[in-house]
Amino acid sequence: MPRIHIVLHEPEIPQNTGNIARTCAATGASLHLIRPLGFSVDDRKMRRAGLDYWDKLDVHFYDGLEDFLAGHPGAPLYCFTTKAQHGYTDVTYPDEVFLLFGKETRGLPEEFLLSRPESCVRIPMLNRLRSLNLSNSVAIAVYEVLRQHGFEGLQEVGALHDHVWGEGQL
Repeated sequence: MPRIHIVLHEPEIPQNTGNIARTCAATGASLHLIRPLGFSVDDRKMRRAGLDYWDKLDVHFYDGLEDFLAGHPGAPLYCFTTKAQHGYTDVTYPDEVFLLFGKETRGLPEEFLLSRPESCVRIPMLNRLRSLNLSNSVAIAVYEVLRQHGFEGLQEVGALHDHVWGEGQL
């Protein structure tokens, strides 16, 4: 199973981070939060969006982008931005990967993006809007990495609540 690290640079909206935490818990990804955060990690809205998955989550905190980079020198890092030249599906993701996303209102710092254009990728969309929702973008990226690795470790099928599948229904 690939080791996916979701890195959020200064996230602002607690519900987005809660949804991302739930995606991380469901896929085995780690969550890295770079301060300042636009909310408290005890925020009711964030916890509610993440439901009861917080105890199943591998979460790390950093006091800025430099702190994060110092803790992961040479790590395979991909920066998701609407301004990138390359699509996110153009990349062959390694077994361990860090996917970096910027704050909801401004994205990642432009100076940072300019310093590493080869690692910048985008999710295609019409340019009439500023961007996709952050939690949706993270889910798209995580599942692309998982797809490239054959969804290793995620093949278990859930059960129906009140019924069982009959013959010929699968």
